[in-house]
Amino acid sequence: MQYEKMVDRLYDALPERTKKHERFEMPEAVSFIQGTKTVVKNFSAILKVVSRTEKHLFKFLTKETATAASVDESGRLILNGKFSQQQVNDLVKSYVKQFVLCPECDRPDTKVVEKQGIKMLKCEACGAISSVKGL
Repeated sequence: MQYEKMVDRLYDALPERTKKHERFEMPEAVSFIQGTKTVVKNFSAILKVVSRTEKHLFKFLTKETATAASVDESGRLILNGKFSQQQVNDLVKSYVKQFVLCPECDRPDTKVVEKQGIKMLKCEACGAISSVKGL
């Protein structure tokens, strides 16, 4: 009986985010090739879903594609070069796995914090802290 009371108390102390069981929807990039450039139409929407800065995702995609890029006034990413929608989606999935999902509990409730000059990924759901390469 004492154990059940302790478990109930622990459950009540958890943040509301961890009690919810909705699934994280991986953002699906909508892109098309226009001439020699690839346009990601929903770049700004992807940023909202993953809760990261435009600068970081932009840097990651340009580094992974080894090409120059720009973001236009309507929030579309324009990559120099021809990349299929599948290639762009694979890059976004890789980014989410490395820099958004918690390595311990696989939840997207993370934020980037800095400890002693090192960028770390802190999970608000389980409390895990892990270092992140390239942030």
